[in-house]
Amino acid sequence: MTLRVVVSLAAAVLVLGACGTTNGGTPVPVTSVPSAPPSGSVDEVPGPGVPKVANPIDMTRFDRAPCEALTPAQVAGLLGSEAETKPELDAPAGPTCNWEAPGRSGIGVIFGHLDRRGLTSVYAAKGSAYPFVEPLEPVDGYPLVAYDGVGDQRARGECTVAVGTSDTQAIDISVNQSEKNIGKSDSCQAARQVTAMVLDNARNGN
Repeated sequence: MTLRVVVSLAAAVLVLGACGTTNGGTPVPVTSVPSAPPSGSVDEVPGPGVPKVANPIDMTRFDRAPCEALTPAQVAGLLGSEAETKPELDAPAGPTCNWEAPGRSGIGVIFGHLDRRGLTSVYAAKGSAYPFVEPLEPVDGYPLVAYDGVGDQRARGECTVAVGTSDTQAIDISVNQSEKNIGKSDSCQAARQVTAMVLDNARNGN
């Protein structure tokens, strides 16, 4: 594990995880990350104002193993040792993995296959399917955008981001913070930190 990932992991523990404690309540599923309705053609990507992915990553190995997006050690560090891993290979939006901890904290990753327009689908749905669309600082050069079908959910300790791994594919990553961390840190920055881990694992074969 690189120094950068170690630093990100330590930071994400503070903003996400229950670290083995129970906050009460019911875990919130994070599989319900919406995907923008397909429109246009692959030839139109990236669309107007959408960042181009300069160095595409082949993510096909995760199609049958989406839970390998994060290592067990990373999940334990983020959510605590009691976190449950829940793969869903045939989820409607694409191969999915959820990690849920006691309380409400959790992480979800979707390797979307509804269309082949990558981040262009998210940007095109701004103001319609997605009233909240906010570009974030790229992760190691890979463009990142927060979005939601209801609105900005950071006050609730929730955030969904999409990272472009090529001009035609994006990965959706969602986080739910534990109740004790809501309002103490930015949930979209927590999602960005998880994204950095997923990309690092993909490029290094972890």
